[in-house]
Amino acid sequence: MPNTRTETDSLGPVEVPATALYGAQTTRAIANFPISGLRASPFLIRALAMIKQAAAEANQSLDLITPEQGSAIQQAAEEIIDGQHHDHFVVDVFQAGAGVSLHMNANEVIANRAGQILGAPLGDYKKVHPNDHVNYGQSTNDVFPTAMRLSALLALEDLDPVLGDLAASFAAKAAEFKDILKAGRTHMQDAVPITLGQEFAAYAVAIRKCRQHIARTAEDLHALGLGGSAVGTGLNTHPEYRERAIANLSRISGLELRPAEDLRYAMQSNAAMANISAALRTLALEVIRISNDLRLLSSGPNTGFNEIHLPSLQPGSSIMPGKVNPVLPELTAMVGFQVIGNDTATAYAVQSGQLELNVMMPAMAHNTLQSITILTATLRQLDQHCIHGITANRDRCAFYAASTIALATALNPYIGYAKAAALVKESVASGRSIVDLAREQKLLTEDQIGEILDPKNMTEPHARKS
Repeated sequence: MPNTRTETDSLGPVEVPATALYGAQTTRAIANFPISGLRASPFLIRALAMIKQAAAEANQSLDLITPEQGSAIQQAAEEIIDGQHHDHFVVDVFQAGAGVSLHMNANEVIANRAGQILGAPLGDYKKVHPNDHVNYGQSTNDVFPTAMRLSALLALEDLDPVLGDLAASFAAKAAEFKDILKAGRTHMQDAVPITLGQEFAAYAVAIRKCRQHIARTAEDLHALGLGGSAVGTGLNTHPEYRERAIANLSRISGLELRPAEDLRYAMQSNAAMANISAALRTLALEVIRISNDLRLLSSGPNTGFNEIHLPSLQPGSSIMPGKVNPVLPELTAMVGFQVIGNDTATAYAVQSGQLELNVMMPAMAHNTLQSITILTATLRQLDQHCIHGITANRDRCAFYAASTIALATALNPYIGYAKAAALVKESVASGRSIVDLAREQKLLTEDQIGEILDPKNMTEPHARKS
């Protein structure tokens, strides 16, 4: 059998791999864009297929394509939604503006597979044509923005439960560590006591708030411009097509989708993508901060804080025997940096629209979907293989709680700030504890020392006793 088949598009004949489900325009894109070697996210491929299935249903119900064509297109699309044929989506993520190349890749794969279902050979588009049937009443300009939003929503369905689990794990550790006193630190210097549980409870709140923020921000992704065709005017679409196609898409995807209030706005503006990307950036900032805390708290074991122990996952050095590194917090920070970079690229792409279209959508789709995907995988690993296994070094925490010079803060209401500051200076100079010095200088009675300078009493509001 020959290795290629000849197809013809508006630019002329093209040799296409004989067994490829894609066609001439995809083959040209392969040659034009050998850029990164990265391929479209499975979420974006599935979203495109869902749109094609929804559109075929609508067009068939309106007698705009035949039942035979509609049924074959829907079957081909369903196969792609189920994960088949993804190896035929071969266009680089950095491609022609607006996503024309990937969109035509989808049209060609679905047309060829639908033709196969109807008994036609690959490359014979008489029964099902990529443009005339699969793409009937559609344009890259309304399909790609819709696919970009839909794919983000599909990907977020995987991230959301991971964030819920991570917040719950931090909360569980907060309960486990609730009675472990330690020194707080501000400006990387001694501060008043806190419990290890209180620190972990704050981490739980941070993740929970990020989860809520992402969910709120994602609401704008549910408004779709499908049916806008080339410039948002609905050219070549049936008056009922838009509502039917989006209703079908809601059923197929399992998401509550709705038509955008203005099709021109939906095509011109990608503020919804900027917003969800920014929400992911905020999550990244928080998990970077928390991962840095975990690295500090576990630092040592002999020359660092050593207040907590992280699970040992792998040897940490090719030269230093026995060294174990905080690999998952390190990974989390690096992934967070990537998400911040992705958000910057997305922001630049979102502001780059001109008039009726923003052609930078492939960059938005790739960066946003990559951010969701790598955050989902990373935070799942962090939760299951790090947070679950954290243990506390109770002795070290207790030592720091008793040693912090900020214990003197509790003396302010009794001896005044100036005398307390002098006590701190003497403690630092002599190496003696605040408690010992307060006792020696008879600044307080023994009962007062036991009450006022008890680190536990400093971890929550405490009424002054005369």
